[in-house]
Amino acid sequence: MSTATTPAAPGLTARRPAGLAERIARSAATDRGAHLATEDFHDWLDGRRRANTFRVDKIPFDALDGWSFDEADGNLVHRSGRFFTVEGLHVVEEDGPYGDGPYRSWYQPVIKQPEVGILGILAKEFDGVLHFLMQAKMEPGNPNLLQLSPTVQATRSNYTKAHRGGDVKYIEYFTGAEHGTVIADSLQSEHGAWFFHKSNRNMIVEATGEVPLLDDFCWLTLGQLGELLHQDNVINMDARTVLSCVPYEDADAGRALLSDVQLLSWFTGERSRHDVRARRVPLRELPGWKQGEETIEHEEGRHFKVVAVSVQAGNREVTSWTQPLIEPVGLGVAAFLTRDFDGVPHYLVHARVEGGFLDTVELAPTVQYTPGNYAHLPSDERPPFLDLVLDADPARVRYEAVHSEEGGRFLNAESRYLLVEADETQAPADPPPGYAWATAAQLTSLTRHGHYLNVQARTLLACVHAGAVRP
Repeated sequence: MSTATTPAAPGLTARRPAGLAERIARSAATDRGAHLATEDFHDWLDGRRRANTFRVDKIPFDALDGWSFDEADGNLVHRSGRFFTVEGLHVVEEDGPYGDGPYRSWYQPVIKQPEVGILGILAKEFDGVLHFLMQAKMEPGNPNLLQLSPTVQATRSNYTKAHRGGDVKYIEYFTGAEHGTVIADSLQSEHGAWFFHKSNRNMIVEATGEVPLLDDFCWLTLGQLGELLHQDNVINMDARTVLSCVPYEDADAGRALLSDVQLLSWFTGERSRHDVRARRVPLRELPGWKQGEETIEHEEGRHFKVVAVSVQAGNREVTSWTQPLIEPVGLGVAAFLTRDFDGVPHYLVHARVEGGFLDTVELAPTVQYTPGNYAHLPSDERPPFLDLVLDADPARVRYEAVHSEEGGRFLNAESRYLLVEADETQAPADPPPGYAWATAAQLTSLTRHGHYLNVQARTLLACVHAGAVRP
């Protein structure tokens, strides 16, 4: 008689954790934390600023330690072969950035950083409310240096100690499954206008067991983070992109102007119709750009510059270093036009081409430009909806704050983020080619996957979900 037994069937699990949506909603509705009151936050942040030494100075390129221009192609490289390089990029786009515009082909410097970093926020429940562990982190490019970052904000070079620095605090929660439960985990792009094919792993992990609270870290609820998102230059870009991945409940009862399939079909069509060819070229061979002792800049003084800085930061894994940074020329504007359709808020997304995107097109805000780059153009040649946002009646502005972009690679890169209410005459239900209406729930579902929403759209989505948008 056979004694063979049938292997036990693997156990099934719920596709979504029970009660998670309710716990997230409770955190978003709680504006007083168990550990730090919102009104005391700035005193705490000032205390962290006083506890450490920070300094950033611009320097000539020849004062960079370990960095040099390669003799073969002029690219700006580190002697270790790690970290990142500043190279040239040539982009040809058949449709132009916004229809049949004048910018069908262009050259620019670009940052090439192939490694995937970790941007991770640790969560834990206190008094029945989810809190999120945030870090007061100095970045050399931030205009105010110290801002609120994720629990972990580290490149692979950081947490593998290529720089021979100290340990990255709390990294074990994001590299080992035994320390917590994953709430969100996806690869998301960085700025496609300045990075070439750069992605980071965006993670939220709920800790199991006790979590030691170290200097420079604090626990805040989503409601508190929503309050801080109203303030200029407090929550950094890396924190905003992770917060956009919080799996909020669908508050729209599953209703939208376009079905999920229709929205994805439209987006797939946009990716298919754009023929974008982006190739890296030697930095020294960029038409329209000039290199001096302290800057690489556009000959018309627009767009951005490449500069070098010397940095001191007492609380970083490495306390002093030099590096190149990209410095934009002028304040950027990133804005969603918003309308209610049958009581459901919608946001007008733009299928935007950027030379550094991994997959040609990502969903961007309705408007994402630096106005100064277009000031010389007549109104009929300026990007769609730009003047509508710039001239918006203050009564129609539902959200506005200035936020810094990635301070580890960009110097004084700031954008004015807005949500502007529009009407049928300004933003019709049937929008122009390249644009579509989507709900916050639809955009949230896309953040579970990589390379759908760009970093500016994710910032605005984080503001919507964290309760930062006023009626």
